[in-house]
Amino acid sequence: QVQLVESGGGLVQAGGSLRLSCAASGRAFSRNAMGWFRQAPGKEREFVATISWSTISTTRYADSVKGRFTISRDNAKNTVYLQMNGLKPEDTAVYYCAAAGGVYSSSFAPMGSRSYDYWGQGTQVTVSS
Repeated sequence: QVQLVESGGGLVQAGGSLRLSCAASGRAFSRNAMGWFRQAPGKEREFVATISWSTISTTRYADSVKGRFTISRDNAKNTVYLQMNGLKPEDTAVYYCAAAGGVYSSSFAPMGSRSYDYWGQGTQVTVSS
């Protein structure tokens, strides 16, 4: 059974930092793109960041987080991370980790949620002003 388990969420003041982790189990994702999405109350789930599987990873970010968030992965640990700096109240949301089920090119890093087959349960991030 494939599981993605997020951790690292919490309450932080504006301008602070958090590092989210997503540990995958049940299968290896070393050849699969992985990403982060978020959903704020009353809003649709939105793309945050994605990373391809290769050692020279392709990364893509939502405009709203560029320059503040960094996605990375450790294939040996089957884990993807999201370092979040300069947090703003508008970053408050439940953050979800996702993994693509298929193996594509080494630069494959999709922004659309439909490209992902596995999802975690989410971790709450709350940024106070």
